[in-house]
Amino acid sequence: MTYSRLKKLIENGNYIKEDIMNKMDVFLMAKRITKEQYEELLDMIK
Repeated sequence: MTYSRLKKLIENGNYIKEDIMNKMDVFLMAKRITKEQYEELLDMIK
């Protein structure tokens, strides 16, 4: 669910790059998203 919401935010462009990256880092550390999901989202931001 976290991954889907992050992906939708990124696809819609409704984010500030540094803020979304910080959130992604926290979600990765809390195991709310996987390493693969993190990398996919990171590629979408770039």
